[in-house]
Amino acid sequence: MADLTPRTPCAGLLPFRAGDVRLTEVDAGRITSLMPGPEQAAALDAALRDAHGLGWPDPGRAALGEDAAVVWTGMDQGMLMGPAPDATLSAHAALTDQSDAWAVVELSGEAGPAVLARLVPVDLRPLAFPVGAVARTLIGHMHAGVLRTGPATLRLLAFRSMAGTLVQELRGAMEGVAARHGLDGAGSSR
Repeated sequence: MADLTPRTPCAGLLPFRAGDVRLTEVDAGRITSLMPGPEQAAALDAALRDAHGLGWPDPGRAALGEDAAVVWTGMDQGMLMGPAPDATLSAHAALTDQSDAWAVVELSGEAGPAVLARLVPVDLRPLAFPVGAVARTLIGHMHAGVLRTGPATLRLLAFRSMAGTLVQELRGAMEGVAARHGLDGAGSSR
């Protein structure tokens, strides 16, 4: 009989460390696409604040909370990450569960921006890309999202079908940066 045990997108691929940079898979909880209806952005903002304590983010930004985030993903588009959406949100936006569609990883360490400089055409250094900043961009040749969640932490979202390629690209860049800087621990899975 077939084994139908669910697997995460990066199962068996992570964690990985090279130098001072660590790559781990993140359980982002439920991921719900939010698309406000015409003239509904303000009402959705109020409903999000009432239900989840976070408002609708400005373009290129995310509202970050303890157990939830509302992340801008494009014009009149965002994602609620963490909890299931409160039922009141559906009066103001189209809601779509996308939890199984995404691979979510976290790159942590001071050299994280140097690693991503090899793959991402966006300046991700903390002064240019502060906590709460979001970019829809490319990681290598893959469409992806990048979110800064802390001073030395970047969360990366790519399509689940590209999880293996995402990890392979990031591992190669991590090893390259670690080797360039002569750091110990290049290429360890810990």
